Amino acid sequence: MPITLVVADDQAMVRQGFSALLAAQPDLSVLGEAADGIEAVELCRRVHPDVVLMDVRMPRRDGLWAAAQILGARGADEVQLPADGVAGRTKVLMLTTFDIDDYVYEALRIGASGFLLKDAPADELVRAVRVVAAGEALLAPSITRRLIREVTGRRTRPRSDRAIEALTPREREVLDLVADGKSNQEIATDLFVAEQTVKTHVSSVLTKLSLRDRAQAVVFAYENGLK
Repeated sequence: MPITLVVADDQAMVRQGFSALLAAQPDLSVLGEAADGIEAVELCRRVHPDVVLMDVRMPRRDGLWAAAQILGARGADEVQLPADGVAGRTKVLMLTTFDIDDYVYEALRIGASGFLLKDAPADELVRAVRVVAAGEALLAPSITRRLIREVTGRRTRPRSDRAIEALTPREREVLDLVADGKSNQEIATDLFVAEQTVKTHVSSVLTKLSLRDRAQAVVFAYENGLK
């Protein structure tokens, strides 16, 4: 089955260009386009895509608000569209023209699977969609880690000591490497274990910390002074 997509961007040429590029891939299928956050949420409710490419800044409702609705999170604002029909499996990949942007950080906290600069090469966009659809977070680029460092450095949040203490030493080690933006394969190489073992540890970390995915695990690590 192909990876199904929705592209949300207020600029028609950008939106159509991304859609054409992605639709040309044999394993990708674009189900529709949206010009603002409200259209994106309503479209996702109808077609249930695997991945939404979501522009951060759009009219009426921005990408941060839309991501919160699609991912079932609270935090964008108090206005919520009816949750029935919004695809629970949908992953959100944020698109931005800014390399350091508080909106992107908030999107990661809400549960977005990562972000990509709009001027990224075409092959990087295609790869990003596949990575996010596979359940990985798009966090390897150093610019993402710099974003999290800079924004969390300006925020004061209580440490989650009880949650951290629930992790085994190996799980703490895995969390540290996840926060470095490393893939399961890279972590397996570093720790001299099987990739499946790493997947098991990552799953356990997410469960114990009540986190949605690897993106939130990275945010957790930085917020709690583990990096």
